[in-house]
Amino acid sequence: MGQWLDLTAADGAGFSAWAAHPSGPLRGAVVVAQEIFGVNRHIRAVTDRMAARGFLAIAPDLFARFTPRLDLGYTDADVAQGRQYKAQAEAMPGAILQQVQAAAQWAMAQAPCKVGMVGFCWGGLVTWRAAEQLPEISAAVCYYGGGMTEARERARQPGCPVQAHFGRRDTIIALPSVLEFAHVQPRVQTHLYDADHGFNCDLRSSYDHDSAVQAKDRTLAFFDQHLAQRQPS
Repeated sequence: MGQWLDLTAADGAGFSAWAAHPSGPLRGAVVVAQEIFGVNRHIRAVTDRMAARGFLAIAPDLFARFTPRLDLGYTDADVAQGRQYKAQAEAMPGAILQQVQAAAQWAMAQAPCKVGMVGFCWGGLVTWRAAEQLPEISAAVCYYGGGMTEARERARQPGCPVQAHFGRRDTIIALPSVLEFAHVQPRVQTHLYDADHGFNCDLRSSYDHDSAVQAKDRTLAFFDQHLAQRQPS
C-alpha cells in the first residue's frame, strides 16, 4: 500500500504524490500520470499494483497547484469538473512537466534505476509530452491519451521508446486520428483494442477486462525490456 509524500518542483511549487515501494527485487521505477479525475482511487490502485509487480511507483498530483489531492469519481458531474481542472493544467504545460520531472528524480534518488512513465487519458497526453521533453524518462506508455493524436501533438519526436493503447470504439479519440498517429509515428508501438475510452479502469462502465489484461501484459513486458538494469560483463 502506498502513501502520500511531499515534493517540490523546479519552480518551487510544492505538491503531493502517492508513492508505493516494491517488497521484492526492483524492476525499475514508474511515474503514473493521472486522468482528469486526480490521483483518485483508481490511480492510487494502479500505483500500488505497479509496486506489487516490482516497480517503485509514484503518482504526482498534477492538479496540486489549484486543487490539491483531487479525488473524483466518474459521474457526468465529475467529468465536467475534471475538464475544468484539465483546462487550468493545460494552460501551464511546462509547470506540469516540472512536477513529473520532480517525481522521476525522486524515484532515481531512492535507488539506481531507470524510470518509465505510464499515463491514462489526459495523463497519456502528459506522458507523450514527457517522452519528448524529459531525459529522466526511459520508456513511456500512453493509455488512450486524449489529444495526443491531434496534428500538433503527433508531430512530437519522443526521446525514448513509446507504447500506446487505444480503443477502436473510443467516442472521445476518433479512430482515424489514431490510425494517422500510427502512420506518422511508426516507431511507437501502437495497439488497438475492441473497447471504448477508459477501458483499463474497472470503476468505469467502459471497463473491458480482456483488453485491460492484454494491455497490462504488454505494458509490463515493455517496461521490462526498457527499464531492466543491465548487468556488468
